Amino acid sequence: MYGCIMKRLGLVVALISGFLANTAFADTLVLVQGYRGDAGSWRGTGITRVLQQNGWRDAGHLSARAGQILRWSTSAGGTNRFYTIDLPTEAPITVQTGFLSGYLGQIAKLHKGEPLHLAGHSAGGVVARATMVSFPALKIKTLITIASPHRGTGSAETGLQVSNSPLGWFAPMVGAGTVNRSRGLYRQLVRERPGTYLGWLNRQQHPKARYVSIVRAGSDDVVPSWSQDLNGVVQLAGKAETYPVSGRHELSVYDGVTIKNLLAVSATCTPMCAGKLR
Repeated sequence: MYGCIMKRLGLVVALISGFLANTAFADTLVLVQGYRGDAGSWRGTGITRVLQQNGWRDAGHLSARAGQILRWSTSAGGTNRFYTIDLPTEAPITVQTGFLSGYLGQIAKLHKGEPLHLAGHSAGGVVARATMVSFPALKIKTLITIASPHRGTGSAETGLQVSNSPLGWFAPMVGAGTVNRSRGLYRQLVRERPGTYLGWLNRQQHPKARYVSIVRAGSDDVVPSWSQDLNGVVQLAGKAETYPVSGRHELSVYDGVTIKNLLAVSATCTPMCAGKLR
């Protein structure tokens, strides 16, 4: 089923590739939403508006749903572009990486040889990083994560306990079926230790890229700040940039400002040259 969906996406992409062939060389940003998020997580908060006001064109929304393979935007803007995407955000990380890698593969075909950047919020940041690890041939240039549980979170453990308890049996009856549907995701986002998914992921070789973590400094009641810092990942220790900011776990328009500032850094900058904000 997944293979058929992505083949259909590829056919639609091929139809518009001629149009894109004449566009100028540019950077492409893909926005990856977190748990129970959607494209509105980026658009409704004003983040996409900030990007558009600073040289990023809204290239559209990619979807693998039947009958809604690709919605193409013709909005005005700068040379650079960004996409939003559909993801099954209640599914395990390993399932979401399959969808994200498919989207990124098609985007890479549309914009051959052009820099590709990812920005992921919450669990979306882990999905983006796991996709880079599992599909290194995608050659992502920059990963920006926002309030992401790279070393896990007690919130996932609580959700897992509820889904495995009698409360989980009654959840669908009170409109809380997401608890049961998310059991696999919760399991993969428990706090890192031997034998856990994050315990495995954080010890895999990570492809060469610029890694940046935007950390909610002491104001996040969903993911602890120590878990959000990419320097806490074994394979990235001392290699990532960390930007502490105030604010709650949810996305805000100020994240758009931070993203556009980060991506304005010279393309020749090494992962460490931009320094760390303390």
